[in-house]
Amino acid sequence: MTAFWSAVGADTTPQPAPVTLEEAAERASDAAGWVEENWSTWLNTGLRIALILAVALVLRMLVRRALTKLIERMNRSAQAVEGTALGGLLVNAERRRQRSEAIGSVLRSIASFLILGTAGLMVLGAFNINLAPLLASAGVAGVAIGFGARNLVTDFLSGVFMIMEDQYGVGDSVDAGVASGEVIEVGLRVTKLRGDNGEIWYVRNGEIKRIGNLSQGWATSAVDVTVRPSEDLDRVKTVIGEVAEDLAKSEPWNERLWGPVEVLGLTEVLLDSMTFRVAAKTMPGQALGVERELRWRIKRAFDAEGIRIVGGLPQPAEEAAADPTAGMSAPSAFASQTSPQSLAASPIPPPTNLTK
Repeated sequence: MTAFWSAVGADTTPQPAPVTLEEAAERASDAAGWVEENWSTWLNTGLRIALILAVALVLRMLVRRALTKLIERMNRSAQAVEGTALGGLLVNAERRRQRSEAIGSVLRSIASFLILGTAGLMVLGAFNINLAPLLASAGVAGVAIGFGARNLVTDFLSGVFMIMEDQYGVGDSVDAGVASGEVIEVGLRVTKLRGDNGEIWYVRNGEIKRIGNLSQGWATSAVDVTVRPSEDLDRVKTVIGEVAEDLAKSEPWNERLWGPVEVLGLTEVLLDSMTFRVAAKTMPGQALGVERELRWRIKRAFDAEGIRIVGGLPQPAEEAAADPTAGMSAPSAFASQTSPQSLAASPIPPPTNLTK
């Protein structure tokens, strides 16, 4: 019984044959021969990969440094122009800095993607990997992503071109068609606008078909003054001209006006009124303030000169001579007893000689 359990518990796994010294020497010589045969290929591949990576990293660093210097030069030129009298009004250094930084960030990202992507493909090629299936798969995936995320791609490309062309910036008052207001943030995908009532509009850049920028260049203030047709034209023009000269010399309106206030002439002549058009070039975004101040001063000047604006206080009527017959009633036909009306209205007398 003990012999039986000893036979059952015995290990029946076949033991490997011991390696002899001659076999170990043969295997070592084969491995050394294989290494000696392929070490040159490995060294060549390693050196190619190291060279590709070194060139890619150096090229990426040089391109990024060149873009950074270009952006710094743009900022320095903006600051130099800002120091002049007119440049401070035409150039917003902070806005230009933000725009250049955004453009530089996009260009640096694109350069890094192209350089490192090309280096990665060259490294795979150094390992003798067939890149045709990989490129074909990447092309199919790119087409699928393009169809699936075409709105995102459209928004991104529109945002890039808007920033590069400087169509608008932070602080500008714009009309984007779908919304209007002051720009508070410009992104590559979404532009944020603050409306007149304080609401914030998130507008996708791909949905913006037109942009009306009210803060670039110059603005125009136009005021229509309507007076009675009986007023003297030369007198009205002279009063408005004096108001315009006084406005151009006053603070801070002399800085907000970029040209003289001109009386363009009559724009409308009716039976009960005539309209003068007054206009001037102003700083961007200051047109409404100049219009309000101009209306205020013109109204005060007209009141001082006795010139009435149509729609103001009614003109007092002239007193007429009293009519002595105004309180008398009209004559009546019943006042005469012989008139046909009186005879028709008098009662019929009863007969006196009636007999039964």
